[in-house]
Amino acid sequence: MSKDSSLPQIPTLDISDFSGPGSFVDAAGAAYEEFGFCGIRGHGISDAVIQDAYDAIRAFFALPLETKARYGTGVGGSRGYTRFGVETAKGNDHPDLKEFWQVGRELPEGEPHHPSLYPNIWPEEVREFRERLYPLWQALDELGGRVLEALALHLGLEQSFFHDRVESGNSILRPLHYPPIDQKDTPSLRAAAHEDINLITLLVGSEEPGLEILARDGSWIPVTSLPGTIVVNIGDMMQRLTNHVLPSTTHRVVNVPEAYSGDSRYSIPFFFHPNPACSLATLPSCITEDNPNRYPDPITADEYLTERLIEIGLLPPGTKAAS
Repeated sequence: MSKDSSLPQIPTLDISDFSGPGSFVDAAGAAYEEFGFCGIRGHGISDAVIQDAYDAIRAFFALPLETKARYGTGVGGSRGYTRFGVETAKGNDHPDLKEFWQVGRELPEGEPHHPSLYPNIWPEEVREFRERLYPLWQALDELGGRVLEALALHLGLEQSFFHDRVESGNSILRPLHYPPIDQKDTPSLRAAAHEDINLITLLVGSEEPGLEILARDGSWIPVTSLPGTIVVNIGDMMQRLTNHVLPSTTHRVVNVPEAYSGDSRYSIPFFFHPNPACSLATLPSCITEDNPNRYPDPITADEYLTERLIEIGLLPPGTKAAS
């Protein structure tokens, strides 16, 4: 899929230029207020780390379904494997055409942790799975923290504002496999229009076509990142915290022609979450006479996550947030 040069393109910025207030913060703030998306280069994550992760996930998703299904955990897809056709975008009647694996924070042995921070599981059939996936989790966790520092400055907060709010966050690395599509009249998309739940999402190596974002004028903009670029977008938790100063942008993965030709699509998003007990109370600096508080009722990150996982079919109705 070629890009239409007449369409607006999301900005790409070099985060190696960022050390404090200045041009990077200004440009990132403008990009996120307009698009909710921005490409980030100069991030320091090596091509080898990314390629190793992609090699591992291709090996896992190529396993027989009965083998993969043994790693379903029954905890709302929070760890391990979720099979094809389970997740359904909020408000959509048809399941997404994807399967995925989820990796969370490695928990220090013997230390107390929030009950929603489940231990990781690892497939025995792909021996290097953990050693190839977890370094990418760590690298994206570090990069996400740097992006949050820039966003804090843009919002008029201390650069370290988010540090103690995300240090034990329930952040998720989610390798995705969109298999080839065998029927052109399917009502499902690889991923129907949705917004992300978390604070920010970092998308690694999405050089294959299909990702589109919804522009403010109602048009869909195709996004295919350049090599070495990680696409970072705002999630609903950040939108809620900032009273929509930083908007969470609707996006989807469409069934491009390649989807019907026997080609799979792979991507690795990293969903950056706050600590489960972190309050999502609206930031006072984002409440004005022209922008009154949309969210007066308090809620924690884990309560909000639980609500949303129920809405997309990963948790059964009535599930309560962990305490």
